[in-house]
Amino acid sequence: MVRSRDDFVIAFRSAFLKKKAKDKFSLFTLIIASIVLLILTNLNLKIINNLEKGLQDIVYRISVVASIPEKKIQDYYLKAKDHLAVYELKTKEENLYEKYNAEKLANEYLISENNRLRKIIGEQQLSQDNIIAKVLLDRESPFLNSIILNKGSKDNIELGMAVVDDDYLVGKIVEVNFLTSRVILVTDINSKIPGIIEPLGIHSIVSGSGKNEGTVEYLKEEYYPKINDDLNIFTSGIAGIFKPGIPIGKLKFDNKNKIFSVNFFSDFTQLEYVKVLISNKGDENGQK
Repeated sequence: MVRSRDDFVIAFRSAFLKKKAKDKFSLFTLIIASIVLLILTNLNLKIINNLEKGLQDIVYRISVVASIPEKKIQDYYLKAKDHLAVYELKTKEENLYEKYNAEKLANEYLISENNRLRKIIGEQQLSQDNIIAKVLLDRESPFLNSIILNKGSKDNIELGMAVVDDDYLVGKIVEVNFLTSRVILVTDINSKIPGIIEPLGIHSIVSGSGKNEGTVEYLKEEYYPKINDDLNIFTSGIAGIFKPGIPIGKLKFDNKNKIFSVNFFSDFTQLEYVKVLISNKGDENGQK
């Protein structure tokens, strides 16, 4: 045991002797300060306790201050994460709303389309003399107006058949193919329709003008005082071109030029489905 202590002393002295003067002083000062601090701590002096508590307070304060940036960074990270989550949720909700709105509009269109078809089919069931046709395209020029239908000879479509929209006259069949047919509209300049002004029973001819209104021809001036803008004109059925009583339009008098024009009941820019009347062929054959 004594030998071990001697070896420790010898080693300490050897290390101490190897140091330079400055290093020796520093090491010696550190040893003395440590011994003094241990002695003072063991004596439990009040000033030492206060100094120790003060040092601990300083350490704690420094720890709190040092932890502030970390807390701020963590708070900013959590806020950014929450913001991104809210943004993603809002984006998903907007996408769902747009999808819902698109589906709603599509459903509204389908419902409207079905209602129109049901109305047309219901009218067709009341009268078996009608053939429902879809307008495929329109061929419009400054003077020539016609539409193409998706019905042809395979559907018993024939030349001269009347075509109506909501029971209002649209035109007549002038060309028939196996799957399609062409209709000349009443607005076409080549369209000449025998008409009758009701309730006066005055006969005239309704001609197309290439525009959205027609003109009244072959009307004697002696009838002018009897006619006003509130009168309607229908097909007369003369010559068997159309069956009588199909509404054409409402009369309008141009007092300046002393001519009558016809505001057609049908809106030719909105044609989607039309009805082809096959009964007028029977009327035509009967008159022949």
